[in-house]
Amino acid sequence: MVSHILSSILHQTPFASPLSRLVSYCLRLRKLEMAQEGGIINEPFVIGEEKGSVRLSTLNRPRQLNVISPEVVLKLAEYLEMWEKDDQAKLILIKGAGRAFSAGGDLKMFYKGRDSKDSCLEVVYRMYWLCFHIHTYKKTQVSLVNGISMGGGASLMVPMKFSVVTEKTVFSTPEASIGFHTDCGFSYIHSRLPGYLGEFLALTGARLNGKELVAIGMATHFVPSDKLADLEAQLVTLDSGDVNVVRSTIEEFSEKVNLDKDSILNKQSVINVCFSKESVKQIIQAFEAEASKEGNEWITPVIKGLKRSSPTGLKITLRSIREGRNQTLSDCLKKEFRLTVNTLRKTISADMYEGIRALTIDKDNSPKWNPATLDEVDDENINLMFKPLEDDIELLIPETEENRWGGKYATSGYASLIQCKREEN
Repeated sequence: MVSHILSSILHQTPFASPLSRLVSYCLRLRKLEMAQEGGIINEPFVIGEEKGSVRLSTLNRPRQLNVISPEVVLKLAEYLEMWEKDDQAKLILIKGAGRAFSAGGDLKMFYKGRDSKDSCLEVVYRMYWLCFHIHTYKKTQVSLVNGISMGGGASLMVPMKFSVVTEKTVFSTPEASIGFHTDCGFSYIHSRLPGYLGEFLALTGARLNGKELVAIGMATHFVPSDKLADLEAQLVTLDSGDVNVVRSTIEEFSEKVNLDKDSILNKQSVINVCFSKESVKQIIQAFEAEASKEGNEWITPVIKGLKRSSPTGLKITLRSIREGRNQTLSDCLKKEFRLTVNTLRKTISADMYEGIRALTIDKDNSPKWNPATLDEVDDENINLMFKPLEDDIELLIPETEENRWGGKYATSGYASLIQCKREEN
């Protein structure tokens, strides 16, 4: 579309000056951008393609870094359910358009619903339900991750049978820093990483590159970005979902991983000492003590980040990761769903909305946390965040094979409750 506009302007009357033609181009390009942002041009948020026995899903909101919206969740769930039941579909691929795989949840969507109770509950429910099915999917899945993969967006990458990353891949779970918690199954994933790396990643939001993800098992293969298109083309021609065949094909394009000497993964001993402590306060104190030692200069900016983060978000996140060590995937998802609903409801704090405001709305990067310090965060209030929800709106995880795709939002207690309220009105 953009190239079409540029072409038409370049073929304007030869009497138009280069400047006037450039201005005309910019104005029309901005009009196109505004139309796209306003939804006037109906590009699908998720593109589903059938290529022989391969099914390809492309997250298609490149200007928004493929953030997860209600439409994205709904369409992905529809495709995955249909393809798992399709006998002709043998291999499932997922990738992101543009420079991001997915930057996570649509924060502005959450912020817009801050004054309306449970306005985002439906998309949250559908997302957690989708996370469970991705983890337990019965056909071979491959994620091709050539860019940003953060927060909930990474839940579409890590659980796949094969997760292919590149030198452009950037992973992070930064939710605690804005008053949220590590969600979408990551209290399960992080709690199973080596040592106390999971606590470190969840609390600090530290970034990992593609090679580091492979090294700790959160991705399976490292493929240079200039080979990714060829790998995708090769996978499409396989006509097989056999795990060994797919693995061998990916290995033809993959490279052995060697960590950089300054990789955070080479700091595991320090991380284990500090992030094994019982509380966030003790973790920070231990981290500060290590920072004073020679060679630990890398710790100082990490501590600054921790101290800028929401005290409430940090405490909830640490407890969630710690509980996750002894929980099943289903238990973790149910717990995280409760935490998410209670966070959106401002059950004990409005920090998440304040964090979003400071980061993406006003962009002043000066959030005013309430409570403002770790000492002021009441542990009894933290307990409230983990309690079961009322009105039978708990996340329904399928417990039998017959109910494989059961537990959808439409059959949840909350959806029934909303329907009753509508009928009453």
